[in-house]
Amino acid sequence: MKNLAIIGSGDLGQLIAYHSTTSYTVVGYIDDFAEKDSFVENLPILGTVNDIEELYQNSIFDELIIAIGYKHFDLRARLYNQFSKNIPFATIIHPSSVIDSSCKIGSGVFVLPGVVVDRKVVIQDNVLLNVGVTIAHDSFIGKHSFISPSVAIAGFVNIGEKCNIGINTTVIDNVTITSNVQTGGGTVVINDLTLAGLYVGNPSRFIK
Repeated sequence: MKNLAIIGSGDLGQLIAYHSTTSYTVVGYIDDFAEKDSFVENLPILGTVNDIEELYQNSIFDELIIAIGYKHFDLRARLYNQFSKNIPFATIIHPSSVIDSSCKIGSGVFVLPGVVVDRKVVIQDNVLLNVGVTIAHDSFIGKHSFISPSVAIAGFVNIGEKCNIGINTTVIDNVTITSNVQTGGGTVVINDLTLAGLYVGNPSRFIK
């Protein structure tokens, strides 16, 4: 199996490490805020972001993935753009999830248990699909976005980059959501969301 290094040793990093063991050997974390050679759940801190290229050149890891959450989308995107030109990024799909063979899945994607993605869906780079997400046919998820647990996305939906679609959000068919949108839990999206910002409610309304 290939060796995997994870940027970020917090809760998301530990979750990725836990779900990666069937397809990768996780060799450790890269974290600017943890002491090198210390351990998090028996995995070492390999160094900081500034050490990534040297670690890769020294064959410490084969592939990389980012475990930085939705509160830091700009950093998440910057790190992916910085390193993906020269370093392979892992795509990790939990074996209980169902991804149709017609789908296009980018690099750096993390898919948690119980996800169902139907025909001709495009998931771009550095996206997280959380537990129980369903995405119907012909939909599109833009780079660096987070799709929270139990989100239901109907067919022909287009979601932009760096979106955080909140838990139990429902998006009806043929809706476009612009980049940098967040939805609150249980939001129901029935029309295009054309302004970046936070939306809540049923039907969704713009908050800020």
